[in-house]
Amino acid sequence: MLLVVVVIFVVIVRVVVVVVIFVFVFVFVFVEVVLVIVLELVVRVEIVVVELVVEVELFVGSGRVEVIGVRHISPKRWAAIWPPRLCRDLPCACQTDAMLRPVIAVVGPTAAGKSELSLTLARTLDGEVVNADSMQLYRGMDVGTAKLTPAERGDVVHHLLDIWPVSRAASVSEYQVLARQVIDDIRARGRTPILVGGSGLYVRAAIDNLQFPGTDTDVRARLEKELENAGPGALHARLAELDPAAAAAILPSNGRRVVRALEVIELSGRPFSATLPDYQAVYPVVQVGVAMPRPELDQRIADRVARMWELGLVAEVLRLETAGLREGRTASRALGYAQVLKYLAGDWSEDEAAAQTVLATRRFVRRQESWFRRDPRVQWVAAGPDLPDRALAVIEEGSRPTPG
Repeated sequence: MLLVVVVIFVVIVRVVVVVVIFVFVFVFVFVEVVLVIVLELVVRVEIVVVELVVEVELFVGSGRVEVIGVRHISPKRWAAIWPPRLCRDLPCACQTDAMLRPVIAVVGPTAAGKSELSLTLARTLDGEVVNADSMQLYRGMDVGTAKLTPAERGDVVHHLLDIWPVSRAASVSEYQVLARQVIDDIRARGRTPILVGGSGLYVRAAIDNLQFPGTDTDVRARLEKELENAGPGALHARLAELDPAAAAAILPSNGRRVVRALEVIELSGRPFSATLPDYQAVYPVVQVGVAMPRPELDQRIADRVARMWELGLVAEVLRLETAGLREGRTASRALGYAQVLKYLAGDWSEDEAAAQTVLATRRFVRRQESWFRRDPRVQWVAAGPDLPDRALAVIEEGSRPTPG
């Protein structure tokens, strides 16, 4: 009897074990199947969402312009022309806007209309203006530099205006640091930097691989003393013997730059022109040069100088004198300001100061044109009513990614 009970007990235990194992296996398989189904559903939902996002982006993107990865709303007249061509040429690789966004440089001679063009380009290309006019860096030098007023700038953000006192000597190496910080920040925020100015070295300092030689206070002081005693003409003649290329690029009246060139030659033992490397940009850049026939440009210069006098250039110089303009090595030599200072010192009449400003500006313009014409990257566009449209066409073409 006991044996029968034991056998029955063993059978029951085995049955229970088998049932438990079966239940466990069933539950495990069921849960696994459910998880597979859930994961499959999640994947399908993700696919649907991605497809919807792509459709939305394609729909929205059809009304946008893509200039090397730069997104902005275009004027209506460009909507049917620009996006299709540029979008077809965009690389398929994943790249950020900051990596692809070019710097637009608007260059050319004084009075050609660069500032007005920069406003249109900034509004069209979702951009911000970066000043590359060495004299507009100075606070209070407004009338004589034709600096746009806040009202004229409107909604366009401008950088590197009014950052230095007139008593401070200009430093292109310091400007280089400031300009690149601003450009990097603008690009990082997904906007277009519009570099604008007629100071050729400052433009190159911002966009090109320029490294500026050091300075020596003793050498600089000695050359400055020579400049004061002998005048810029004598130092320029010495520079022409040592470095004809540098002398051709620097105005004989620009004593500050002549001194700097002679300082670099003395310290480095090399020509100053050798410190300017080939045109190697550190950013993707499209340079638009504003061209104007010489007779028209000469007349615009004369009109601009007359307007400067009407707007109160003499009063501006008087005000800046109290801020140290006359002692400022750079600002005191600026076009218009140097001539008015001579008038205030009794060296010239006011009419003579105005006439000399016109002549000096025309000479300076010829140097500007020579500087920018040497740069093969500058795409020249004739000034005129359709200048913005033709400049945009140049930017579109220059913004195309290079094959390969």
